[in-house]
Amino acid sequence: MTKSPTTFGIILFIATMIVFFVVYVFFSGINYFDISLKVNAFLLPVLYAGTAFWSVKTHWNNNRYVTFKEAFSRAFYPMFIGGFLSVITIFLFLNFVDMDAKKLLNYQYVERQRTELNAEYTSAKKVLKHQKDIDELEQKYKETLQRVSDEAVKGKDMLSASHFAGYFAAILIFYLILSLFFGAFFRTKSKPEDEEAA
Repeated sequence: MTKSPTTFGIILFIATMIVFFVVYVFFSGINYFDISLKVNAFLLPVLYAGTAFWSVKTHWNNNRYVTFKEAFSRAFYPMFIGGFLSVITIFLFLNFVDMDAKKLLNYQYVERQRTELNAEYTSAKKVLKHQKDIDELEQKYKETLQRVSDEAVKGKDMLSASHFAGYFAAILIFYLILSLFFGAFFRTKSKPEDEEAA
């Protein structure tokens, strides 16, 4: 019996929360933000793509004829359900359960921005030869540095509801593209009765 897309979505939600809490429990130290970023960039896309594939493949194995729409929805709905529930749960956890973890992530996000800014500035300065270009770089560096200064980032929340909504909108694009691919790949080109007629 084929599992419903909702069942796959719930499985994906549970798997995502396991990953989140493993990172939270074992890696919430000085590299918490970096590890979270890597997990979101490398592990979760594989997990979501694998679940979407599993959802479509099980339906495809049990049906002789699969339309593009069926294959698309079998891929999209599990990712949407798993992703939506995960984003809501993580938002609630960081904003209402462990606000210290939220503060740590906000702090490490700003520190990462400063580190990257300094690295870019240092590498660009080594390459530039003309004084005009160096002066322009210095000016841009000072302006950008002010944007990540303690005064500028004081009270800024990188894990607010609007940021989570923006994050979810971005990952919806990933779900959509992946679902379009699976829809095109798994759709059956002709109906079984057409094959029998031939």
